[in-house]
Amino acid sequence: MSAPSASASGRRLGRRLIQLYAGLTLYGVSSALLVAAGLGLEPWNVLHQGLAELTGMSIGVVLIIVGAAVLLLWIPLRQRPGLGTVSNVFVIGLAMDGSLALLPEPRSLAVRVPLLVVGIVLNGMATGLYIAARFGPGPRDGLMTGLHRRTGRSIRLIRTVIEVAVVVTGFVLGGTVGVGTVLYAVSIGPLAQAFLRWFAVPPAPTGSTVVAAATPEGVILRP
Repeated sequence: MSAPSASASGRRLGRRLIQLYAGLTLYGVSSALLVAAGLGLEPWNVLHQGLAELTGMSIGVVLIIVGAAVLLLWIPLRQRPGLGTVSNVFVIGLAMDGSLALLPEPRSLAVRVPLLVVGIVLNGMATGLYIAARFGPGPRDGLMTGLHRRTGRSIRLIRTVIEVAVVVTGFVLGGTVGVGTVLYAVSIGPLAQAFLRWFAVPPAPTGSTVVAAATPEGVILRP
C-alpha cells in the first residue's frame, strides 16, 4: 500500500472510531434524557427500567447485563460480534448512568416535553453515527438478524415480536410506557435514516486493509 493510501485509510479508520464512540456515548445521553422526561421510553429501555425497579440496580447497569446476556444468544445463532457490538454493551450503559447522575429531576411538562423531543432527535443522531461507523450491529439487532437467518422470517416480524415482548414485560415490571414510546417508534426510523446519509463514511478504496463491517439492511441498530 502506498504512503498516501495508508494515510487516507488511517484517517478513515480514525473517523470511524470517533463516530462509533461518539454515537454510543450520545445514545446513552439521549436515553437518559428520555428517562428524565418520564413520558415514555424506547422499547428495550422500558424493559431495562422495569428490571432496574425490580432489582434496585441502576438502569445503565441493567442495560449492560441484558446486553451481555443477549450477546450470549449469538452463540447458537452463529453471529460474530464486532468492535461496535462489544463496545455497545458497555459504553451506552455507562454514558446513560453518568448522564442521569448529572440531570436534575424535571417536574414541569414545560421542561419534560422538550427533554423528550431533544432525546429522540439526539437518539436518531446517535443511531446514524453508530451505524455509519460500520463496526458491527448492537447485541439486540444481531439477535434479530440472527433469528431472521435461522428462521427465514422477516426482520420486521421478528423485530416487532421481540420489541412488543420487551415493552410488555418492562411495563409489567414498572417501566415507563407513554406518548414518548409511540413518538419514538414512529420517528426513529426517518431520523436515523437522515443522519445515516449525513454521517456516511466514504468507502475504502479497493485493496485497502481497512474493511468496513457489513451492516444488515432493513435494521436500525439500537442497544
